[in-house]
Amino acid sequence: MKKRHIFVGFVALLAIGVGATAYVISPTVHPGQLGEAPELGRTGDYPIGTVEKEYVLADRTKITGWGALTGNLESTERKLAVRIWYPAREKTEAQSAQYVHQMKLAGKEPFEIVSNGIAVSGAAPLTGEKFPFVLMSHGYGGWSTQFSNLGEHIASQGYVVASIDHGDAMADDITSAILSFGNVLVDRTLDQRQIMDLIVKEANGAAEGYASLIDSEKLGLIGYSMGGYGAIASAGAPYVFDSDLMSNIPETARDSLKRANTAPLPIQALVAFAPWGGQPDNRAWSAETMSNINVPALIISGNQDDIVNYDEGVTWLFDNMKNSDRYLLAYREARHNIVGNEFEVSDDMIFSALEFLKEPVWRSDRLNVINQHFVTAFLDWKLKGDEDKASYLNVPTVDSNQADWPVDFGEQLNGKLAGPEEEGYWRGFQRRWAAGLELRQADAAE
Repeated sequence: MKKRHIFVGFVALLAIGVGATAYVISPTVHPGQLGEAPELGRTGDYPIGTVEKEYVLADRTKITGWGALTGNLESTERKLAVRIWYPAREKTEAQSAQYVHQMKLAGKEPFEIVSNGIAVSGAAPLTGEKFPFVLMSHGYGGWSTQFSNLGEHIASQGYVVASIDHGDAMADDITSAILSFGNVLVDRTLDQRQIMDLIVKEANGAAEGYASLIDSEKLGLIGYSMGGYGAIASAGAPYVFDSDLMSNIPETARDSLKRANTAPLPIQALVAFAPWGGQPDNRAWSAETMSNINVPALIISGNQDDIVNYDEGVTWLFDNMKNSDRYLLAYREARHNIVGNEFEVSDDMIFSALEFLKEPVWRSDRLNVINQHFVTAFLDWKLKGDEDKASYLNVPTVDSNQADWPVDFGEQLNGKLAGPEEEGYWRGFQRRWAAGLELRQADAAE
């Protein structure tokens, strides 16, 4: 295994003269929104509540140094915190949630990372309606509220969203790093499967609170990086256990994964951000096992991602989901951090932390609203049956820069969003603002 792959609002055009005529542009900023956000990247109509709950996962294993040497692991319980967002009854004057995380890096003192949300902690859930349920799973070393903006956004559009805090062990040296990553290889899909199963059982039982809102027949799964690795397995692609990667997992843990891999989660939509495990030197699947996935999928990645290898890893996953109607959205010149909150960082933040949180080329806030736009369109289409949202994904050009939206000389659009009548342009984007993106599409059996 190659270790380098393991660790790793006011916008105005003041004057354009045409003869004696001047054109003045007024702001197109919705309350609480970025004026540049594409249509579906803007917060939905539902007020949002949030809670955190701990779940106990039975019959699990943990790889230790002794267990790795002997191959024998003891059964144990695994406790995970899960952050939930849900449609609330009404907007209140209560203070919105603040998400605080203690970031720990090897050899460094822990430091706080804070995100301000728009959800209200403990707000009363809406009554009388049911909503699709979406489970989110973060990357290696991440945490449940690392992309709270996405969770809140989806909930505001009429979903119940749960984000797992996988509690990855910190790697202080090469031994602890190998043990930590070995547990991640085992835990991601098992965590996803057990958490979804427990929440669906809550929804189907004498449900109270957020669980009472869940339509258990409409389920989606979102994974980022190692969360994407787990989500691909959860969606139905069995791991290849004699591969160089998976054969190093102790036998007891491999047996747990094999049992879990006999059936997919009952989801109807899969979103994978920069999924790990497709790259040739750490490949977790074969082309044959990838073809077992038959649910619609949206993959989002930077085309310069050197962690998961866009050219030979991400595109390989996309190409081999042959029985899935699937989409691949690529950010040109982006690397691995294409999802995550826009964290405010100090000028003296250590670079290893900065590199974990930021993109070298793209602004995080721009990435966020584009992600929100496409994820909303995909989930609305696949989980709510809103066929109109298909047009946001079935774009007229693979390369967004080649999209066409003719205007008359001197015509000002004031941030108008492309609709069905702008058939040559990417729907929901402002003219000239669908830039730096590529969106490929393939039907099942292609």
